[in-house]
Amino acid sequence: VQLVESGGGLVQPGGSLRLSCACSGFTFSRYYMSWYRQAPGKERELVALIRGDGVHTNYADSVKGRFTISRDNAKNTVYLQMNSLKPEDTAVYYCKASAGVPVINYWGKGTLVTVSS
Repeated sequence: VQLVESGGGLVQPGGSLRLSCACSGFTFSRYYMSWYRQAPGKERELVALIRGDGVHTNYADSVKGRFTISRDNAKNTVYLQMNSLKPEDTAVYYCKASAGVPVINYWGKGTLVTVSS
């Protein structure tokens, strides 16, 4: 199983980034996919989640209206479009795959997003 995030980097406040998470080794379309982030000195928090069919999504209040999660089941990839970025969005962003009872979770290694002027 592999989840590989990409697309992080340094961006100015108000800018945009698109994160990608390429997945392999499991049946991607059957898994909920989510993006988490962890800022220095803080706990990891859920940013956005998308169901396997791509219909249902959910967002943290802090990113609603600015971030959009999407997925391409043909490419086994989940995306996070981040607009109107703020310094407080600075964090390592991780993608996670979840499915089953009991739940099985797979994590990527993360990509760093820094929002600074």
